[in-house]
Amino acid sequence: MILKVGDVFTYQKTFTEQEILQFGELTGDKGNHHIERDSQGRLMAQGLLTASVGTKIGGDLNYIAREMVSEFIRPVFSGDTIACELTIIKADKKEGFTEVAMKSVYKNQQGKEVLIGKSYGIIRD
Repeated sequence: MILKVGDVFTYQKTFTEQEILQFGELTGDKGNHHIERDSQGRLMAQGLLTASVGTKIGGDLNYIAREMVSEFIRPVFSGDTIACELTIIKADKKEGFTEVAMKSVYKNQQGKEVLIGKSYGIIRD
């Protein structure tokens, strides 16, 4: 795949209670806010679980990240659907690989931003 500046990729996912609890088991991130329900009966998703929506796109592109920076704006809960829009902001072809930089915006089902981020890395030929 040949990437160019301005290319946009999207993916969305709805988080379940089971996924939040499983992520806690895998990572050890079992803070009370991830295992105890809030006043509306929801579990709060781990920030890195939320960020994993974007890693799905990276995997599809065979992207190898060198740096990822995330700003978590508001919490995500079980039952929330999170859409990630990832935009290529740099794509420099080199011998054997392409240097890539991207920005991402994650929004919940109400269209509110929950996370913004930037990343750079490579895609091998």
